[in-house]
Amino acid sequence: MNKISRRIFLGTGAAVSAVALAELTGVGKSSAQNKQINLYSSRHYNTDMKLYTDFEKQTGIKVNLVEGKGEELLQRIKSEGRNSPADIFLTADVGNIWLAQQAGVFAPVNSSVLNQRIPPNLRDTVKNEWFGFSTRVRVIMYRKGKINPSQLSTYEDLGNPKWRGKLIMRTSTNIYNQSLTAWLLGIQGSAKTEQWAKNVVANFARQPQGGDRDQFEAVAAGIADLTVANTYYLGSYGTSKDPQKKEIFNSIGVFFPNQGKGQSGAFSNISGGGVLKNAPNRAGAIKFLEYLTSPSAQNYFAKGNFEYPVVKGAEIDPLLKSFGTFRTSTTSLTGVGPNLANAVKIMDRAGWK
Repeated sequence: MNKISRRIFLGTGAAVSAVALAELTGVGKSSAQNKQINLYSSRHYNTDMKLYTDFEKQTGIKVNLVEGKGEELLQRIKSEGRNSPADIFLTADVGNIWLAQQAGVFAPVNSSVLNQRIPPNLRDTVKNEWFGFSTRVRVIMYRKGKINPSQLSTYEDLGNPKWRGKLIMRTSTNIYNQSLTAWLLGIQGSAKTEQWAKNVVANFARQPQGGDRDQFEAVAAGIADLTVANTYYLGSYGTSKDPQKKEIFNSIGVFFPNQGKGQSGAFSNISGGGVLKNAPNRAGAIKFLEYLTSPSAQNYFAKGNFEYPVVKGAEIDPLLKSFGTFRTSTTSLTGVGPNLANAVKIMDRAGWK
């Protein structure tokens, strides 16, 4: 497997970088004949390397990996245009995937394997252009001993005045929060979502700052009592050899919202992507996407990065099991993207920094 560093790749012009990739990997438009695929991925997890090497062993197709931030890679794909050597684009969050689709970089993929294995709500059922391969559940995290989980209920309840000065969140520029708000917008409409956003802002214990880890670390430190974050971030603390991280993990409780009768279920976002319309090796790219739904690949997602598998019956990591069972939303994620712009406007009007 070849890996191109983000610094080398993103520090060059579009045409130059395409040539550089071909020179460094020995591939270009002839990758179909050479049994190689070029993967552009914003997934920055070392455990994903096992996915690529396992795929190579099973198929004989070599994976050439280019890593970078999602927005940078998307801009690169757009700049390279028809000369792009990229076969596949993988990124995190359905919002980012939708932005890529809006840019017109994906090609339809009609695969019975993908359609059978991936639930309809976690893939594009309109154009068949993108697919979710793992889920990230955005949950309420709280400080044990300070908050009784019986006090918690829904995402909507985070705007309850009883949480005044007890809640912290990431900024409104964060795609995870934008997608959550866009999802709520699709469920409860504009008026209720805007009021929710205003109420949430009124409950902030501090101005939004930092990433998901910073949120639950602050909760563990007593800066606030609860926050919203993706479970996989906390999972890595549970297996860490760092005593401080273990202490943080042990002090944080996980609550799955919206589990009551008639309620939506927890918001499950995805990590996913699709085949690019100018892919030199379209057949190999589709084979790779299908591989990502295999038992071994789904196990890598669950064991390596504490993500939930999308394929029914796939094994779940014991640490994830310790968080408890829950019901996820079955609302199609195809509705999140179109609501993003309005969600951002709502958050801005609410004063969500």
